[in-house]
Amino acid sequence: MLRCLRSAELAGRRLTEAAVKLSCRNVWKLFGHDAGGFLRRLARRPTEEEAAAAGLIPAVVDVTLDIRSGEIFVIMGLSGSGKSTLVRCLSRLIEPTAGAILFDGRDLLGMSERELIKLRRHRMGMVFQHFALLPHLSVLRNVAFPLEIQGVARAEREQRARDMIELVGLRGREDNLPSQLSGGQQQRVGIARSLAVGPELWFLDEPFSALDPLIRREMQNEFLRLQGLLKKTIVFITHDFDEAIRLADRIAIMRDGKVIQVGTAEDLVVSPADAYVSEFTREAPRAKILTMRSVMRPANGATVVAGTVPASRRVIDAAREIESDDRAFAVVDDEGRTIGVVDRAALMKVFLASGDLTGRPAD
Repeated sequence: MLRCLRSAELAGRRLTEAAVKLSCRNVWKLFGHDAGGFLRRLARRPTEEEAAAAGLIPAVVDVTLDIRSGEIFVIMGLSGSGKSTLVRCLSRLIEPTAGAILFDGRDLLGMSERELIKLRRHRMGMVFQHFALLPHLSVLRNVAFPLEIQGVARAEREQRARDMIELVGLRGREDNLPSQLSGGQQQRVGIARSLAVGPELWFLDEPFSALDPLIRREMQNEFLRLQGLLKKTIVFITHDFDEAIRLADRIAIMRDGKVIQVGTAEDLVVSPADAYVSEFTREAPRAKILTMRSVMRPANGATVVAGTVPASRRVIDAAREIESDDRAFAVVDDEGRTIGVVDRAALMKVFLASGDLTGRPAD
């Protein structure tokens, strides 16, 4: 178990050091007449009052982000925060008013329409809340459809479609129409279709929000399984913090078109950037988020300990072991060095803050 946890911590470190796949620099999206001219003339960040006086509605405000290769980057916020508009800017489904969007270092805003279409067809995948399946086509033909658009030969595209259908667990449903599938199965078809082109970058805009809770949980598990196999760079939109906790490597919190803070779930809970982030994460299940590193105290030369726990281990996963002993446990880093101690009292504080005293391991 310790080896597995250390492997997970090392994988997190590798992700931190990974190359940037997608980035945006000072991206704006203002809706209204001559928005670009307004920004150029002002030559600085406008106030909300100035934008309103010009008849403009700010949807994305001066956003700068880096998304690393192979990470699940979750963008979240309340309705109207600008998260979906930002994703549509990142994929250039809508045109930003100003800024730069770099995919492998190349600015998408400098691409011709033909280059952009080619990029979307071959290197990007997109899944949205509404499945947008073609109702008159079978599962097989729906999944193969983007390959047909690319001009891939029928035998090859159908084989690739069958491979994707099997990957998402729908083997045997190839000849069904969408109306013959459940909501979760339809979403799997949408995922298979977006994966058929072999995208490097995968955009998902609240893909599970229309599903009932049990199917949603199942699709989250499926999503994590697929990411474990495929290692895509993923931009995932959600308004559900529990979903973000389960899926994200890092999370961006948006409000009024602005990115307020970017970090891990633990970063957001332990060190919120402002009162809004603090309130946004107030009901977060801290026992599922916080690690031993966040709850430990200094060792102060303590030698009588019950055992060791990795610094990266979550409170919920260590609870039963630590609760069973009245002695402290040494907290060790990925090199096995003691960096602090933790005991049952420290964990109890977290559970009381979480409102969850079940001690059930996290999923």
